[in-house]
Amino acid sequence: MRLVPYFRKSELPSRIWPEASRIFEEFFSDFRSPSIFAGTAEGFVPAVDILEKDGNLILRAELPGVNEKEIELRIEGNVLTLKGERKMEHEENRSNYHRVESFYGTFSRSFTLPDSVDRDKIKADYKNGILTVTVPQKPESKSREIPVSVN
Repeated sequence: MRLVPYFRKSELPSRIWPEASRIFEEFFSDFRSPSIFAGTAEGFVPAVDILEKDGNLILRAELPGVNEKEIELRIEGNVLTLKGERKMEHEENRSNYHRVESFYGTFSRSFTLPDSVDRDKIKADYKNGILTVTVPQKPESKSREIPVSVN
């Protein structure tokens, strides 16, 4: 059973509506291909935003549906690594699905931090599917003027 008719490029009614066909092809080609970006049994890549605010680096990872017990955050040297897994709630017979766009499986992201971070004060909060990692930076050593005395 097909829900949406499938046309090969050669079958598109481009002779009748060449401009409309071109517009639709360009529009839909901008979307991410599910075969490349959608989650597979091997995993997926969660979206992450990194910003600087109030002297801290803020890392926000979108992890909807991931249980907080499935999240591992580790720092080794200057590399912060985020690992985890999003499990399918109900392992149902996948032949019943017509389309699956949700991401499932394991994931791993690593970020190189600058030398100026205070590794001992890193905090992580998880709320509403968003992991927020706050990485404080050490106050940079300010240059100061040294008076020169003349003898």
